[in-house]
Amino acid sequence: MTPGRDGGAGAPPTKHRALLAAIVTLIVAISAAIYAGASADVGAGDHTLQAGGRLSRGEAAPASTGVWVGAWATAPAAAEPGTETTGMAGRSVRNVVHTSVGGTSARITLSNLYGQSPLTVTHASIALAAGPDTAAAADTMRRLTFGGSARVIIPAGGQVMSDVARIAIPYGANVLVTTYSPLPSGPVTYHPMARQTSYLADGDRTADVTGVAYTTPTPYWRYLTALDVLSHEADGTVVAFGDSITDGLGADVDANHRWTDVLAERLHDAAGDGRDTPRYSVVNEGISGNRLLTGRTGRPADNPSGLSRFERDVLQRTGVKVVVVLLGVNDILHSPELADRDGILTGLRTLVDRAHDRGLRVVGGTILPFGGYGGYTEARETMRQEINEEIRSGRVFDAVVDFDKALRDPYDPRRMRSDYDSGDHLHPGDKGYARMGQILDLDTLKGAAPVAA
Repeated sequence: MTPGRDGGAGAPPTKHRALLAAIVTLIVAISAAIYAGASADVGAGDHTLQAGGRLSRGEAAPASTGVWVGAWATAPAAAEPGTETTGMAGRSVRNVVHTSVGGTSARITLSNLYGQSPLTVTHASIALAAGPDTAAAADTMRRLTFGGSARVIIPAGGQVMSDVARIAIPYGANVLVTTYSPLPSGPVTYHPMARQTSYLADGDRTADVTGVAYTTPTPYWRYLTALDVLSHEADGTVVAFGDSITDGLGADVDANHRWTDVLAERLHDAAGDGRDTPRYSVVNEGISGNRLLTGRTGRPADNPSGLSRFERDVLQRTGVKVVVVLLGVNDILHSPELADRDGILTGLRTLVDRAHDRGLRVVGGTILPFGGYGGYTEARETMRQEINEEIRSGRVFDAVVDFDKALRDPYDPRRMRSDYDSGDHLHPGDKGYARMGQILDLDTLKGAAPVAA
């Protein structure tokens, strides 16, 4: 773990770094303008533009004392294939999400980022799951409102935050968030690699407590991008920002075995034991296939670059205090644009600078080994090693968690240890994710961004 950053040995020449920084800054400006401009989102933090054009702080249910933090979140990743015409018209979408902290009240965020026409939601609800299926726990079903109305229209590219609902949300609970839209809305904004089973039902079944109508399981989260709670258990939020390894690809479905789940459990247990550790929730903003420097085509881009989505998926998260960044392996494996050691390092430093501008601390992870994976080459391995060496030096992040060292095979450090490997030689399995969540020193999450010299 290394505090602080500087431009010492191992950094590229000053002129070269300045040129790289200028190029990356240009990429950020262009991609962020496209991404944010197309989305036209409002409502970050405590405000959101409702259907009638009013700003709402949740007047429908005045909240008691506490701190608003993220209990769960996901990144809007793409437009769902096959939904270009009708969207989810005439169907109820019951998203199942798992909480990283408890609270006394809740609110949600719905996104129409990839929609090409307004999304009309006529009913939405929130409830605790009674068990592993879609039934609601007794007396927990609450109807959600938006600016005091059950109906809300989310413009294409926009998002909306609900009013506050009075509902006790425990740590480690499965929560059912259900929406119904009667009208065709075009492409559905979704997160495809949920590692959590959600459900669909025909007709308006938002108030259905039995779950009997929800006969269609789905591996996606749709529309829903955040669940915030008013909490006495946490003072802030940790945002995990990364690719499929943060998203949890390779972990058991419906088991909550991502490394972020393990980290959330450790923080919860430490707070309960009275230890001097940060009181934080954890939200997961990983997108499978995500690259730091480049996104895919489109306006807005499917799977936008880490640089372009950082504002939305990190800086606008509720109560964010710390960011844990694990990005770069997909740039090494796939992207020809600026995919070199210095370009990736400059991109990571750009994220850190933007977080520091908001007073946020940044912990960075070393890139895991991928020997044996289809995209492996000696040149790419050399690049990975060089990037990790610079990360370990303390010249990139405020502190470092060495995922590479923790998961690599000691007899062949180019590969992941076999018992940590999911089998594809790129993504960990449950045991590997558990190891990742366990090795992050909770003390590195303490404090704010360093004061600029």
